[in-house]
Amino acid sequence: MDIKVGDKLQMKKPHPCGSSIFTVTRIGMDFKILCDGCSHEVFIPRSKVEKNIKKIIPKD
Repeated sequence: MDIKVGDKLQMKKPHPCGSSIFTVTRIGMDFKILCDGCSHEVFIPRSKVEKNIKKIIPKD
């Protein structure tokens, strides 16, 4: 997958706040993503993120 810092990810499952759009702030063994709805930061393992991505919205 070609994911870069600053890209937005639309996930299959929404965050508890209702938003399903997240911004990538760190890439590595774990992804650090920021919820666009409530600004909550989440660390998720790479395998779980790649499995749950619905759409990648590139940074402009």
